[in-house]
Amino acid sequence: MGKFEKGFLIGAATAAHQVEGNNKNSDYWAMEHMKYTSFAEPSMDAVDHYNRYEEDIKMMAEAGLNAYRFSIEWARIEPVKGEFDEKEIEHYRKVLECCRNYGIEPVVTMLHFTSPKWLIEEGGWENEETIGLFANYCKYVVEKLGSYMHYICTINEANMGLQIAAISARYKAQMMEKMKQGAGADADKEAAKGTEGTVQVGLNMQKMMENMENQARENMEVFGVTTPQVFVSGRTPKGDILVMKAHQAAKKAIKEVNANLQVGLTLSLHDIQAKEGGEKRAEEEWDEEFLHYLPYIKEDDFFGLQNYTRSVMDADGICAVPQGAELTQMDYEIYPQALEACIRKVYKELNMPVIVTENGIAVADDTVRVDFINKATDGVANCIADGIPVKGYLYWSLMDNFEWQKGYSMTFGLIAVDRSTQKRTAKPSLKHLGGLIERS
Repeated sequence: MGKFEKGFLIGAATAAHQVEGNNKNSDYWAMEHMKYTSFAEPSMDAVDHYNRYEEDIKMMAEAGLNAYRFSIEWARIEPVKGEFDEKEIEHYRKVLECCRNYGIEPVVTMLHFTSPKWLIEEGGWENEETIGLFANYCKYVVEKLGSYMHYICTINEANMGLQIAAISARYKAQMMEKMKQGAGADADKEAAKGTEGTVQVGLNMQKMMENMENQARENMEVFGVTTPQVFVSGRTPKGDILVMKAHQAAKKAIKEVNANLQVGLTLSLHDIQAKEGGEKRAEEEWDEEFLHYLPYIKEDDFFGLQNYTRSVMDADGICAVPQGAELTQMDYEIYPQALEACIRKVYKELNMPVIVTENGIAVADDTVRVDFINKATDGVANCIADGIPVKGYLYWSLMDNFEWQKGYSMTFGLIAVDRSTQKRTAKPSLKHLGGLIERS
C-alpha cells in the first residue's frame, strides 16, 4: 500500500543548466569558462537531457513517478534581448508533450538560477529593469506553452541571494579571525567547508575569495562590470525585494494570459532550531529566510518549499554540525526530519497549498538515500494527516548532474549517469520513490 493517495504528486526535479548541456548564452556558461573561475569544472554537455529528455521521462513513468519539475531556460528562449527563439520554444513544447504522453504532471520553473548573459551585462538582479524583462519573458513562454501547464514556479529559491550574502560575510569574518591567530591554509579550508555546508547550493567559498581580485578584472572583460549581479550573487536588501517584485510582475503577466494557471515561487528553507540562548538569533534567521517575504507571496496559488537540512542557532549564530553527525557530500547534516518541521512552520504563517519542490541528499550509498526518502516522506504524510494541504513531494534530483560550482562530484540522483557514454542507470531509490503512491 502506498503512503500517498492517488492524485498526490510524487516525482523528481531538475534545473535546465544542470542537466541539458551547452547552455552557451547564459551567465553561468560564461563564468564556467573564465580563467579565474570558481567552478570546479564547466558544465559542457551536462547529462545531455536536452536530447535525451524522453528517455529520462520514460524512466520516471516506468518507476511509478507522476510528476516532473524542470526549468525552461531563459537564455535559450531569449538569447539576445528582445529576440525570441521559436526553435527553443518548440523544444520545450516537445518536453511538455512528452510529460503528458507518459502521464507525468509538469511543474515548470521559469528561472532556476541561470539568466541570459545580456541581462547581467545590463545590471542583472540589482537592476530595476529586470522586473519588466523577466515578466515579459514569462508572458511570452505562457502565450506559447501555457496550455500544456498547470503549475508554474516563477523563481527558484528566491531567497538564495540573501543566504549567500550572509555566508560570505561569515566566511570573511572567520578568515579575519584566522589571520589574527596566524592560522594557515588548512584553517582556510575548514572555514570554507563549514560555511558551504550552511547554504543549499554548490559553492566554492575558498576559491571565490582567493580569486576575487583576478575575477574582478576578468568580469570587466566578460560582463563589462567588476561584480556581475547573477541570480546567485550576494543580494543587497534592495535586490532582495527586486526579486520579489519580479515574481509578482511575472505572476501578473502569466495570469493575464491564463488565469487558471497555478503560480507560486520556491524558497530555500532550513529547519531553524534554537539552543538555549539562541532563541533571538533563530527568530532573526527565520525572518530573513522566510517571514519577510510573506507580503509578496500571500496571494500566490501555492508555495514551493525546498529543504535539505536544519540550522541550529546559539547566541553567536549558526552552530557547527554536531560532533559525529552523518554528513552528505555537500557537508550538510543528514536530518530528514527537517522537512516536516519546515512544512508545519510555513503553513502556520501561510495558509495555502504546499508543494515540496526540492528535498534530497547527495550520497554515494543509495540505501542511505532510500532511508532519507522514507523518513522525509513520513513527515509529509504526518502533515497531510493533520490537515495541511501538501500537494506533492519532488525529490532532488532526478539524476546525478552538475552541482554548480562543485561540478559533477555531488551525487543527488535517483538515476546514475556515466558521462563518458551518457548511459543512464536507475538506482533502487527511483522505483522506491514511485512505490510511495497508491495505484488504484
